[in-house]
This record gives sequence, C-alpha cells and structure tokens, in this order.
Amino acid sequence: MSVVERPARTATGRTRLTPRARKALLLTHVLASVALVGEVWALVVLNLTATLTGDPGLAEYAYRLQTPLVFAGGIPLSMISLASGITLGLGTHWGVLRHVWVAVKLLLLVATILVGALLSDPEALAAAAEVTARRQWEQNAEVAVQFAMLLAATALSIYKPRGRLPRRRTRNGSAARD
Repeated sequence: MSVVERPARTATGRTRLTPRARKALLLTHVLASVALVGEVWALVVLNLTATLTGDPGLAEYAYRLQTPLVFAGGIPLSMISLASGITLGLGTHWGVLRHVWVAVKLLLLVATILVGALLSDPEALAAAAEVTARRQWEQNAEVAVQFAMLLAATALSIYKPRGRLPRRRTRNGSAARD
C-alpha cells in the first residue's frame, strides 16, 4: 500500500474519500462542530449575564465581548463545520441529500448561521444608552435557539435516525443518481 492512496470511485463514477481522508475530515468536522456548540454556550452565558446584572458597565462589557467571540470563533467554526459536513456528505455513502438526518443537520446549521447573521446584534445593545428588557430577552432567545439547534444536530449525528429522502426524478422519469 502506498502512502498516497487514490480515491475510490463508485459505480456511478463519483469519487469517494479514502479512509484516511475521511477520518481526518470527520475529525475536523466533529472538532469544529463541538467547538461551535461551546462558542454558542459562551454567548448564552454572556447574554444572560448582561440581562440579569444590575451593573450597566458589566452588561456593556458582556455585550462587547460577544463580537470578537463571534468573529474569532463562531463564524470560522460554522464555516468549517458546514464545508467539512458537505464534503463528507459528497465523499461518503451518506450523501448530502440522501438521508433525512443529514439533510436536517444541514438545515439546522444553516439556520444557526442565519440567526446569528441576521438577528443577533450585541454591539448595538452595548452602544445603546438604554436597552429594553424585551430586547435583552429577545437576544437571549436568539442564542438559546442557536444552542438548541446545534444540540439537535449533535443528537442527529449520534443517533442517525433511519429514513431516506425521496430520489429525484429526471425528465425522462427515471430516478436520478446521487
């Protein structure tokens, strides 16, 4: 066996990852995904701290600390998790849109990214002279939903519930190959 392995090809001509490449990519995916769960948990703690404290200075610092945490951790980790997950799906028998649990995991990660990108704005909360309790609790709910979606994705990857998505049909009516 040589040090450099050629990727295996399936009957459909698609390239499969070598066992060594698959394990390395799987390790990268798991580490990035678990680290992302930890990063979002830190956001939950910081948001709760800012909401529940009576000290406006501490609340401001808790909100301001979230921005570097998101840019140094959340964004890179979510992109690594997304890219490695899609690559694993394309390079293994699981597929990206073949099994329900893989598709749901993909949707949960994309939804987590969108909630963070479109709804969360800790800098605006830090800069505001007066932040309403409602807006603070909305921010808490946003990161709590992100955390719950990541935990659900983690559970799906452990339990891998059965179920396949229906195969696509081509124009001539035959099933498309994955």
